[in-house]
Amino acid sequence: MLLGTLKGEKHQNVYTGDIVKMNITKVFNWHCAHRLVGHRGLCKNVHGHTYKLEVEIEGNPQIGGSSDGMIVDFSDLKSLVKKFIVDKFDHAFVYNSNSYTDKLIAKFLKTKIDQKLLALPFNTTAENMAQWIFKELTTQKKLTDKITVTKIRLWETDTAYAEKKNG
Repeated sequence: MLLGTLKGEKHQNVYTGDIVKMNITKVFNWHCAHRLVGHRGLCKNVHGHTYKLEVEIEGNPQIGGSSDGMIVDFSDLKSLVKKFIVDKFDHAFVYNSNSYTDKLIAKFLKTKIDQKLLALPFNTTAENMAQWIFKELTTQKKLTDKITVTKIRLWETDTAYAEKKNG
């Protein structure tokens, strides 16, 4: 089984025998550039960040097999989040596809110097990107059939993050 026990299966705590539901978190990092359309401060300029993403999932630990006691093998979670999120953002210019100016910048970057792009249909604030990432992860069947994504936290700097929780 790729990711965790099937929803509804019960796993008992190895010490107490109680039914267990647990949360685990995996952390990811990438670099990308963006700008904030219409912003009054310095972030209206193209600039970059080293983003950190925390993905928290909930599930029941597996019973038996090579992943006994695990909700999910961290390497499986890493592969999926890398495919659906990190690889799209890493070293890209992330831009607002509804902005005429951003589309001009993106066109120049792609046609003149062959740069990687990621078009998103909103201003690329940490809050908007966190919501988008959460939705992307919670709609991926390879993740959601077995586990629940309960929270993501997107760090834009060492001291600032946006968080989206389930519910």
